[in-house]
Amino acid sequence: MKDKILIAYSIPHQGLSELEKEFDLIYPEKEFFSTEELIERIPDCVALLSIFNKEVPKSVIEAGKKLKIISNYGVGFNNIDIETATKQGIVVSNTPEAVCEPTAELCLALILSLSRGIALCHYGLKTDPDFEWGVMKNLGTGLHGKTLGIIGMGKIGKSIAKKAEAFGLRVIYHNRKEIAGSPYQYLNFSELLKQSDILSLNCPLSDETHHLIGAQELELMKNSALLINTARGPVVNEEELVDALKSGKIAGAALDVFEHEPKIHPDLLQLDNVVVVPHIGTATIETRIEMGKEASENIISYLKNKTEKNRVN
Repeated sequence: MKDKILIAYSIPHQGLSELEKEFDLIYPEKEFFSTEELIERIPDCVALLSIFNKEVPKSVIEAGKKLKIISNYGVGFNNIDIETATKQGIVVSNTPEAVCEPTAELCLALILSLSRGIALCHYGLKTDPDFEWGVMKNLGTGLHGKTLGIIGMGKIGKSIAKKAEAFGLRVIYHNRKEIAGSPYQYLNFSELLKQSDILSLNCPLSDETHHLIGAQELELMKNSALLINTARGPVVNEEELVDALKSGKIAGAALDVFEHEPKIHPDLLQLDNVVVVPHIGTATIETRIEMGKEASENIISYLKNKTEKNRVN
């Protein structure tokens, strides 16, 4: 009899084909299992394939009497009670490879949309019959020769940097530590904020990065600077960002993630210098399938081969 694995969310089955060969998979009948449903089903399961936007609290983990691994579908894992999982001796893993390129692509799309006013013009043409055209109307700002500052030069940050060079952007970065052999200039945090024309946030959410960007940091930035967040919402103090956008302290922001998502600060939905999208950094069908494959590989590697692939705890 095969061991059982609980699949927390209705994701493409194509990505789980290898997992299905080795284990019995328990899928939700609807879009996802509620916390109560997870608690009810998890005692018989050796693994949980969780998803980045649904909480895996202490109550679920402690109910998993046979649970050996939680493989999170996504690169972020702040949805999981890591402390409890670690105390229980449960491996927690993520999917950093599959999410890299689509998130980097979205970051560049947000930069272009914000800097050239694409979203604003699109909305204006579709909703306002008197939307103004003209040589000196709807002026944006170009990218060539500008400086892109990246906070978090991991896999996604490096992919963004490589793509940004094609647009003629100079790339600088700040990381927990300088990367040996990097072709990009490392700067301390404050200096990076001062020099960046565009600031891209690509760091994980942790106690250290919660509200990493707030009023004090925004004050250091250029008035012409643009802020791009494809990392996690709470990396930015949303209330203080709104104040900076209203006062002209920075020129604009493009956000894929929000501090209290799916709730969005109402002012962010009204301001003309803001582009918002609903956490779609990895939202391509190809990526969703690849994320399933990577999450499956994490489980198979650990349970069958005792190899801790992509372990984060």
